[in-house]
Amino acid sequence: MEFKEVIGSRRSIRFFDPDRPVEREKIQKMLEAMRLSSCAVNAHWARAIVGFRDDLAEDQLKRLLTPVAALNVELAPVHIHLFNDLGIVNRIQGSRLKELVDVGALAPTHGWSHKFVDEFVYPQILKPLTGSPFYQVTSTFDVGVAACQALLTGVDEGLGVGFVTLNGAVLKEVFKTPDDWIPLSTILVGYPSERADGGGQRPRPPFEEMYFEGAYGKPFKRDDKVVAELKAAKMIQEPAKPNDPARIEEIKKLADKYGLPM
Repeated sequence: MEFKEVIGSRRSIRFFDPDRPVEREKIQKMLEAMRLSSCAVNAHWARAIVGFRDDLAEDQLKRLLTPVAALNVELAPVHIHLFNDLGIVNRIQGSRLKELVDVGALAPTHGWSHKFVDEFVYPQILKPLTGSPFYQVTSTFDVGVAACQALLTGVDEGLGVGFVTLNGAVLKEVFKTPDDWIPLSTILVGYPSERADGGGQRPRPPFEEMYFEGAYGKPFKRDDKVVAELKAAKMIQEPAKPNDPARIEEIKKLADKYGLPM
């Protein structure tokens, strides 16, 4: 699948085929994509625990269920639980920045050297920053970038994917994570039992209400030619229709199949 079509084809899948296992190699590819994501100061805060649903004890699975996401979690064969490792910067103390210096990604033309990292960047910037709210926001943002790459890789592999937020305290207890791992979202993974297009692309706010040029209040003008190009590349796809009879019929069949209320 071409890159733009991968973006356009991503949906938050909520009906997974519970009886069709996901190949381990496809999960590995999603994790490999996370590992290659861009990350500030090369720290790589993203951590993940992969839970194969059928390997969980019944009590473990029950504890993961929440009122909003219970059915999704029960149907999805794989759960990738994402964490933010807040302790990583003080453990590595700039060593990964030095790796970037060594390979020329951080060049002396921009002032970078091992000495610069040891005497300035880590002690005067990174170490004092680790206790600040800004640090948590920045690191969490980078985990989100990694998670996005995993999601899109899953779509490219023909899988259904979706984000849910589970009980963080329960996740830490069930999977016995270190104290400085902060639980974030969970990626549910499986093969869709609903149509992969989910009835169409989900509603989004108008483009020019979201993006501005130069200053707030001056919308970034949307070019219809670009929109046409992205439609041709399948990044912009047919939108979902309200009260679409075909989608309603599909949901009824899924409800009958899995014994769900309708």
